[in-house]
Amino acid sequence: MPFIYFGQGVATLYQDFVERLMSQLALRGTEITNKKLEAEKSDMDVKYTDERGKMYIMIDGDNVKVVYEVQRERKEVKRGLRGAIAGGGIGGLLGGILRKSDDAKDRVVDTVSGALAGGAYEAYEGYEESKEDRTKFAQELAEAVKDVEDQLQYIVRGQKAATKSLKEKARAKMNADAEKSEQIMLEIEEVFADIICLKEEVELAKLEGTDVKKSRIRVERAEKLHKDAREALEKHDYMVAKGKMRAAKTMVEQARDLL
Repeated sequence: MPFIYFGQGVATLYQDFVERLMSQLALRGTEITNKKLEAEKSDMDVKYTDERGKMYIMIDGDNVKVVYEVQRERKEVKRGLRGAIAGGGIGGLLGGILRKSDDAKDRVVDTVSGALAGGAYEAYEGYEESKEDRTKFAQELAEAVKDVEDQLQYIVRGQKAATKSLKEKARAKMNADAEKSEQIMLEIEEVFADIICLKEEVELAKLEGTDVKKSRIRVERAEKLHKDAREALEKHDYMVAKGKMRAAKTMVEQARDLL
């Protein structure tokens, strides 16, 4: 008869779950042998006081599933033999149990209603006693699984809180970057508008016979700086973008002064 327990919502910490559960059981006096530990499933033999069984641990969706199969002591056979001596007439029944003990319960249940000797009833009661008192480890396992689940749930909650905090910080930074980018872009466009206007002024001054060579050099330099500022902004390199933009502004002012 298997006993099944679940560690709720801790599948992402499966390896940690297995290690902590084995440690918990060891502290409770459990002997663990024949361990086979894998990435998503594990099994091992366990012994607690005089109880033995097999334990399986596996990932089940978001949970970790623990299955314990106890090895029953066939008390029904022992008690049945005592009943056979006292009651007589059921030696054939118990002999069948001994020859094929894997389905002892079914054999007893099928025949007990027709058996008149008291030993047959005592054999059936012996099975029920075995079923009840061979589950001490199942109780210890249930408590250990709950303790480990609580520990890992605390870690999971911490991880979720940290992830949420990081996401909020990233979102706040994105919003701040967007505002900063928009502000710098507006200033860059203003510089570009000044460059366009200044180029027209330079051409007009040239037609009027003014020497515009120095002014033109600075206008061309302002155009290059404007382009560099836009490229830096696209890369989110705000310091470079602002520096290039301010240099472009300076070139525009100098070119206009020279006119």
